[in-house]
Amino acid sequence: MSIREKYEEHGADEYYRKFGDDYRNPHEPEIQDVISEALKTWPLDLSNVLDLAAGSGEVTLALADHHDGKITGIDPFTAGAYAQRTGKPAEKFDFAQIAAGVLEGRRYSLIVCSFALHLCEPSRLPALAYRLAQISNNLLIITPHKRPHIDREWGWDLVGEFVRHRVRARFYRAMTPDA
Repeated sequence: MSIREKYEEHGADEYYRKFGDDYRNPHEPEIQDVISEALKTWPLDLSNVLDLAAGSGEVTLALADHHDGKITGIDPFTAGAYAQRTGKPAEKFDFAQIAAGVLEGRRYSLIVCSFALHLCEPSRLPALAYRLAQISNNLLIITPHKRPHIDREWGWDLVGEFVRHRVRARFYRAMTPDA
């Protein structure tokens, strides 16, 4: 059964609550390729990365091959799987908590969100995007969809986009005074 079918059967949140510790993204090779291509395409600062909705650490592991900077993983449902694969703990904040400001005061050189932001409730996405722009000047979204669409009004300017292996990468810069 595909993950999409499992989402339909359980709902995304319930699926991850039940099966999060065993989660593995079946598109990990594509994610690795997209990250490699993104690093060639854009000047990504990897000194202090937030792996948002980190899954079982696909992005963290791919980035570890390219740098020795700090990576923080956050995922409310798959923190166990993340720790098993990366050897690092993941914080358990969800999109609602982040939209409410739980990460206020932190700074990251780059936020990477892979195969997850399209699952954010559309009504919550503007607040989440705004909060992310307060903690980083750079956002890389990797998605199997055209979603999510990040509006400029939410604090982000699209720098560029490409599709590789039917996986889309979008790089945004925050529209803040220090961006």
